[in-house]
Amino acid sequence: MAAYKDLIGQKITKVTSNPGEPKTGQMWYNSTDGKLRGIGIIEAFSSGSPLATARRLLGGAGTQTAGLAFGGRIAPNASVASTEEYNGSGYSAGGDLGTARFGIGFAGTQTAALGFGGATPSKNETEEYNGTSWSEQNNLGTARYSGGSFGIQTAAVMATGSTYPTTPNATEHYDGTSWTASNNVGSARYNLAAAGTQTAGLIFGGQDPTVGKTEEYNGTTWSEQNDMNTARAGLGGSGIQTAALAFGAPNAAEKYDGTSWSTSPATMATARGSIGGLGTQSAALAFGGSPALSATEEFTSSTNIITAAAWSSGGAYPTATADVGSAGTRTAGLIFGGDTPAPAVTAKTNEYDGTTFSEGGDVVSGRAFMTGLGTQTAAVGVGGAPSFVTNSESYNGSSWSEGNNINTARGNAMAAGTQTAGLLFGGYNGSSLANTENYDGTSWTNNPNGLNTARRGSGGCGTQTAALCAAGYSTTFIDVVEEYNGTSWSEVTNVPLKRHAFRCVGTQTAALGSGGYLPGPQGGPGNIPTNSITYDGTSWSTNPSLATGSTRGGQAGTTTASFVTAGQLGSGTTTENFDVGTETANIADFTTS
Repeated sequence: MAAYKDLIGQKITKVTSNPGEPKTGQMWYNSTDGKLRGIGIIEAFSSGSPLATARRLLGGAGTQTAGLAFGGRIAPNASVASTEEYNGSGYSAGGDLGTARFGIGFAGTQTAALGFGGATPSKNETEEYNGTSWSEQNNLGTARYSGGSFGIQTAAVMATGSTYPTTPNATEHYDGTSWTASNNVGSARYNLAAAGTQTAGLIFGGQDPTVGKTEEYNGTTWSEQNDMNTARAGLGGSGIQTAALAFGAPNAAEKYDGTSWSTSPATMATARGSIGGLGTQSAALAFGGSPALSATEEFTSSTNIITAAAWSSGGAYPTATADVGSAGTRTAGLIFGGDTPAPAVTAKTNEYDGTTFSEGGDVVSGRAFMTGLGTQTAAVGVGGAPSFVTNSESYNGSSWSEGNNINTARGNAMAAGTQTAGLLFGGYNGSSLANTENYDGTSWTNNPNGLNTARRGSGGCGTQTAALCAAGYSTTFIDVVEEYNGTSWSEVTNVPLKRHAFRCVGTQTAALGSGGYLPGPQGGPGNIPTNSITYDGTSWSTNPSLATGSTRGGQAGTTTASFVTAGQLGSGTTTENFDVGTETANIADFTTS
């Protein structure tokens, strides 16, 4: 028998503690615990950022880090044309399909995708996606929906599907220009899943009736293989003919090795059918589903334990308060002022360490709608309401002191920067403002270049020379986003939804926004969303959702570690912490038997 060193190229070492960064294939004997250990493979689903548009029976293409979701059905029977691009952490808007439809066939990648067929009624439209927009191509020979589809943009397959009330067993090939008929599948069905290429394809599951049947395709003919362990329909699929993954309908996952199916220990957190799927056998994405869901889950088979990015409960704010000022970081945050409730205002300041709040020094003049910037030990709080004021105060980590006033009285404004290099913009003093002011640590000076769109209640973050102002309220709810370069403001990509009382943290090229009020008809008057979104300096994408809708509270931190508290978040004392996802080595115990 070959020695471990001869097989792997390294010896099993004796250690008293586990290595800090073990390598794949490395094994060691931990003498402290008396255990033989190494890196083990783990299969698991983890939560991802939700789709912006909840839907089912949608198409998907690409990989887990560069995916595409398009089309689909929303309650009760409407189809959507929207396309969303997934970057491994969240979704951003892509170009709409030319024809809205559900049960669409799909193939290809994020920048070279193919969408074909669909309903309702049965359709034969074919469209190609170039990473930006869809263009109409030659139609399928047989109009149908919810078939088995696989391949790439220039070499795709559509197999079986539904034309309601019939279920054809037809197969068609696409060569990048037109469709041609091929040999029929052995078992006609719809709501099935597929994987592979035009010359090495796989279809599995489906209904009419619900089956676990599996068929392989060699580019010409179909051959029946071993059935899945669980018959199911409306499932998702990913991978290739010899390494495929099936998931959903309800939540179990199975792997195909080119001969037979084995049940994975991984199960989806949300059981669902009519699901979208893409990726490989070891790195797949499951998204949407029935009833019209936005949930996304990532499947990973690796040597790392993946903890998904998420919001979690933090320490309660001492007193139910709204319209607070905020500054600092996730582990050194500052919340001050506010109303308890209006018209009563407070001068209280509370410091947050990431777990609990402790009381700091009171602001000089208690008020609501103050704007904050800086850090926990070097903060600035300016303006306020209900009587619009010009007050500016500085905090040194224990007490506040009055400084030189801002030039324009206002409340509900936005700010960026530090205690010695600050920026104040927008706000309200009877009407929405565009005014911008610079702070040098002593005095405020007017900047002649104000916001292009006067507003209040926007998300503001960044630095004095690279600031961001997103959404808010002008004379109506707006989705306008502007960037500041130290001299002037310019409009950039809008946020996905118009909203007021929005909050942002981070930098101009890495911002995290959450909560706010949504106008009707998007959410109805006063509707408070739970979604959070991120900005990368170019586009906005979805982020894991808050447990409870948030507005008019405080938020501080970065895109990787932040918190929201107070306001209309739960009881007005609720706090939620955000942590970015992590990966750690999966250290497993082994035996010699």
